[in-house]
Amino acid sequence: MTLDWMPIKTTPLTLGLPLLAILLVLQAISLPQRLDYWLYDTQITSSPAPLDDDVVIVAIDEKSLDRLGLWPWPRDTHARLIEKLDKAGAETIVFDILFPEPSSGDPSLAAAMNQHGGVILPLHLSPPAHNSLISEQLPTSSLAAAASALGHAHVELDEDGVARGLYLLNGLGDQLWPSLALAASDRHRNFAAANDNDAPPAFMNVRKHYRTVPMAGGAGTLTTYSYTEVLEAPPSPALFEGKTVFVGATAPGFGDILPTPFSGLNRPMPGVEFHANSYSALVSDELIRPLPQEASLAIAVAVIALLSLVLPRMRPARTLGLCLGIVVVLIITYTTLLHTADLWLPISHALLMPFLAFPLSSALRLAMTNRFLNRQLDDLARGPQVNLPEPSRCHPTQLLEHFQALLQPEGWWLSEGAEVYTSCQLTANDIPSLEQGRWIHTNNQSWISLRRSGRNYTLGLLLPNDISREAIQRYLRRLSLASEETGISPAQPRENVSARIERVRLATERMNNMQQFIRRSFERMPDGIIVTDELGVIRFANGHIEEWFQEPMPSLSGLPLTRLLEGHDPRETPPWHETVSETLTLNQSRTVDLRIREKDFLIHFAPFSLPESHQNGIIANISDISELREQQRQHREAIDFISHDVRSPLVSQLALIEQLKRNPGHIEPAQLEQLGRLARRSYHLAEEFVQLARAEQLTETRFYECEFLAIVENARDSVSEQAAEKGIQLVLQGTEDLWLRGNAELLERAVINLLTNAVQYSPSNSTVNIQVFLAGHQAWLTVSDEGSGIAADELPHLFDRYRRQKSSELSGNRGTGLGLSFVNVVVEKHRGEISVSSEIGEGSAFTIKLPVTNPIGHS
Repeated sequence: MTLDWMPIKTTPLTLGLPLLAILLVLQAISLPQRLDYWLYDTQITSSPAPLDDDVVIVAIDEKSLDRLGLWPWPRDTHARLIEKLDKAGAETIVFDILFPEPSSGDPSLAAAMNQHGGVILPLHLSPPAHNSLISEQLPTSSLAAAASALGHAHVELDEDGVARGLYLLNGLGDQLWPSLALAASDRHRNFAAANDNDAPPAFMNVRKHYRTVPMAGGAGTLTTYSYTEVLEAPPSPALFEGKTVFVGATAPGFGDILPTPFSGLNRPMPGVEFHANSYSALVSDELIRPLPQEASLAIAVAVIALLSLVLPRMRPARTLGLCLGIVVVLIITYTTLLHTADLWLPISHALLMPFLAFPLSSALRLAMTNRFLNRQLDDLARGPQVNLPEPSRCHPTQLLEHFQALLQPEGWWLSEGAEVYTSCQLTANDIPSLEQGRWIHTNNQSWISLRRSGRNYTLGLLLPNDISREAIQRYLRRLSLASEETGISPAQPRENVSARIERVRLATERMNNMQQFIRRSFERMPDGIIVTDELGVIRFANGHIEEWFQEPMPSLSGLPLTRLLEGHDPRETPPWHETVSETLTLNQSRTVDLRIREKDFLIHFAPFSLPESHQNGIIANISDISELREQQRQHREAIDFISHDVRSPLVSQLALIEQLKRNPGHIEPAQLEQLGRLARRSYHLAEEFVQLARAEQLTETRFYECEFLAIVENARDSVSEQAAEKGIQLVLQGTEDLWLRGNAELLERAVINLLTNAVQYSPSNSTVNIQVFLAGHQAWLTVSDEGSGIAADELPHLFDRYRRQKSSELSGNRGTGLGLSFVNVVVEKHRGEISVSSEIGEGSAFTIKLPVTNPIGHS
């Protein structure tokens, strides 16, 4: 059973709170930051920054080290380089080489720097020794005085070890130094540090104005000349005039190398080239300013608010589109700010929210759906079931009780091994050789061996030795009583989803069984069923409606009920539309007669309404009362027959008896003969009436194997005396035994009626031919006479009750009108056919056709 301990719904609160909790968790891990780095690197590498043509690099490469010797070189060498660049017209020279210790070549280098006037030297912030405070590693005093500006050479590595930017200002305490790129430009005044009232301590490393550098490409992208080539070649104004020259190490293993978004750790970029890229981006206004983390969190919270408000109100099929739309908008905004406004907005937190909100909202919806389905499944499990218990699960004692109540056996036996539970008229000697779960029938005894819970039981029944025995034994053979014990319990699904699927499967199977049960019940009902909606339009009809109205099922669905009824039984008082509309509007039942194709029906209109719904309609139950009306007609005819035909000879007898009582001394033989004739007529009328009633109540349960030729012979012998009185010969033709299932007594009576009529209506000294033969799978009997024949207009009504021929009445042969009707009923009960052919003045021939069987032992 499902416990509703927590209301699971998709609301702004249930969706927003988990997303906020996830946002807090993301703050503590590195995944969002790595995603931001990846997005930034993808954008930067896909669209490299433009390169300033006025930036070149003079590289201390392997060639220069081979030509000029090991490092460090004399500072006179650097002085000669400055002189060459000065003569070539270089505007600014930026050294990415530290000069912290004094040297003998300092005067010449300082003189060259003073002569050029635009040389930038680097400084380095680092502790001078282990366990020492950080300090400024400045150039020597003479060189620092000769330099036009000093700049720090620090490049910031992000947490993934990649260099993406640097601080434009960096220093100790209130002394902040510009970066080399900023010192080389004329914009360092724009980034001068504001004077703080509370100055930081002198030993504190202070960094300001972090900017990311959009690279022009990987290592080697900028124009680079070898240090030794520039030094040895004559001045080249075409290469250096008006340009900013960065001088630094590019040789492998010499100088600093930095992984960048373009190279990663595979091909790092020399520090001098990184500073040259920084200068190019700075003078081109391409440096990118990262927005603070608060902006990223604010956007993430805004996205969470949007998702929490909108997702619970959207259809599940549209939630994915909304989440993807938010992702696209975030990426477009990110790209626009990065490339047009030079702003880096970290959107990883906001970007992850739609990807997390979609499964979270789906999970909430699934949980809510799951909870609803669990309640529905519990309701279905508690609801009515149409699955019938298997007889194979009944204990043998229960089976015996059921058999005793259902079959009323004359005796029984139930035992387990040698222990006898109960017995009546059966003993252990009667038990035949048995197979597990299979009935063995011996005459009127039926036995079976059953296994229940590891025990073997023997069950026996002593059935009535009549015509019902074979039907009961066929019924027992159809029963599945063998227990399907495997000893292995069915595997139960361990996984929760599998268990839920199994419950849904069982519930669906139960619903399908219920629907099939209802549909088959409607189809197998003896009455016709029509179900309409609240507009009186047919929505369901069973097979009887299709058969009786002779309308195909597809055309019935969607047809107004009034149109169906008016088309087959039009009437004016009351009209069908009035009856149907009053059933719906007044919510009252109606019962009306209906006649379709010469058959009588009774239609009952009953309004209904569906539970937990405003829908209603009509259930129309149509009953075939043609047989009932026929019985009523026969009942009226029987009353007429009793009040006239039976009552008339009785009145005559009473009148004659009164006459004899008035003069008892003068009783003449003619009076007694008349009295006997009237009594015999009364008895004959009563006998035929009783025989007809017996024939109408005949069912196949009273059938048994009988031989038709013997039946006809007995009937001939019964009529032979009557035929002899008129000198009529009864000629029987037939020698083949014809076996059939039927009631020999009533069949013989029917043949007697045919022979009696033939003798009665045949002239004296004539012949009545009787033929019995096999034609196909039918036994034929033909009785032909040489009488006056039957008029053609009387043939269609010959087998009607109480119908007498006019010629018979005129000739004085007064009958009851029940004889041929009795013959017709007996033939119909035996699934046979009867026909008559007659010609006036030539006689009549009656033919009966009955189905035959081929039982074992008969040929």
